[in-house]
Amino acid sequence: MTTLRSASLLALLPLLIAGGCREARDPGLGRGATVVMAVPDVSDIKPDELALEVLIFLPLATLNEHGELEGRLARSWEHSADFKEWTYHLRTDLRWHDGKPVTARDIKFTLDLLAHPAILKDVGYNATIVDDSTVRIRAAKPDYLDDIVFYPEHLLKSLDPRKFWEWDFWTHPVGNGPFRFVRYLPERLIEFEANPGYYKGKPRIERLILKFVGGAALTELLSGNVDIAQVQQTQIPGIANDPRFRVYRTVTSASHPIYWKADHPLFRDSRVRRALIHALDRRAILGVMNLPPDLPITDAVLTSRQFRRREWPEPLAYDTTFARTLLAAAGWVDRNGDGILDKDGRPFRFTASVGSSFGLEKMAVYVQAQLRRAGIQMDIQMFDESVMWDKRRGGDFEAWMFVQGQLGGPFGRGNPLGYANVQAFELIDRLRETADPDEEDRIYREISKVFLDDPPMVRLLTHSQALFVHRRIRGFRSGLGSEPDGYMDELWVEK
Repeated sequence: MTTLRSASLLALLPLLIAGGCREARDPGLGRGATVVMAVPDVSDIKPDELALEVLIFLPLATLNEHGELEGRLARSWEHSADFKEWTYHLRTDLRWHDGKPVTARDIKFTLDLLAHPAILKDVGYNATIVDDSTVRIRAAKPDYLDDIVFYPEHLLKSLDPRKFWEWDFWTHPVGNGPFRFVRYLPERLIEFEANPGYYKGKPRIERLILKFVGGAALTELLSGNVDIAQVQQTQIPGIANDPRFRVYRTVTSASHPIYWKADHPLFRDSRVRRALIHALDRRAILGVMNLPPDLPITDAVLTSRQFRRREWPEPLAYDTTFARTLLAAAGWVDRNGDGILDKDGRPFRFTASVGSSFGLEKMAVYVQAQLRRAGIQMDIQMFDESVMWDKRRGGDFEAWMFVQGQLGGPFGRGNPLGYANVQAFELIDRLRETADPDEEDRIYREISKVFLDDPPMVRLLTHSQALFVHRRIRGFRSGLGSEPDGYMDELWVEK
């Protein structure tokens, strides 16, 4: 029966894509206030599972859409001048899902627990309970703890921390967030229900199911088995005109760069790396990748706050004449007339290691053609995601194309790129010593200036995600930085 049903759905896909009659049989319309979201497979639930961290448990505070701290467990706070000591005043209307109050004891318990050597080493937090709703936290480094969620002491204090990652608790967690855990079916789904005791009010989505679909998100969406799915860029034309869905595009501060192995003989001269930026028409890549023409292109690295405030400096211009001038100044000239630049008898030819997701192969082929016009031969080797990260960590590449967050650590001292700019190192060291957002902004601006003269990469595209959502679900928003997981409690289903 299952086989017959699947075959029928596959046969219907062309009609569905073409916008044929579908509303009467659209399964999405019969789910009421239950929402099903497609997610990649999860082999096992762990405490660092994103669904648990944003739906079940709460941090003290988190960054809002403007890049500013917004209270969650904490209603207010003060910090020392060096941003290493914070005093948090907790909300007094918070309850764990079993009805017990959330107190400062839970905050201290969690930080002490995470410091256990079997869980996380060198967490570096020392918490002191001032009273039931006040906790003082001393951090080894400037920090504002926006990425740590907290666990219930009364349910976990008797468990062995050495077995933290195997606790049965994670398969039926009791949290304090907007949704309560209902069930976990391995390789199939995780199910949640709205928490009626949530401090911001009961979410209007009554039941939320995260369905594990692997790489079949688009098929599941078109079949009506899920309401929300992230669709790859190359799949967008097949669904863009489907009237059942709205598309929301989230733009993040991450990017798709090409890193150059800066200590490689081809890329050691910073003039060459600058020339490679000028040689690439990145605005044209947006069209190649089926992306909106107004997506930001930037050579700067930005704090979350700068990114969300759209403080994007103008990128270096596409200028092939200037690119060739820089390459010639570095000694790269086509001396034998074969169309490829050469120096000391060596042609300018290298291999780019490219990740096999995000449609990067298509972008790599475009980059290859652009560089060829500048007299540079780039060969392409495709690798899956895990191999790509291993290659970067090991410095095993000549050029590396994948997705990368902001600074993310690749440019500091001893980095695997062979990038060795002392001024950048000193600025990154300063960055590690502050949590002052104004100071972070200043340092990032200085690092961006260094990168313009001595670039370690070309930021080809700003990373964006296309989310297709059934029209009955409202409250989603396009924009900068905000992932829907973080505001799922604000969505609703249209009746």
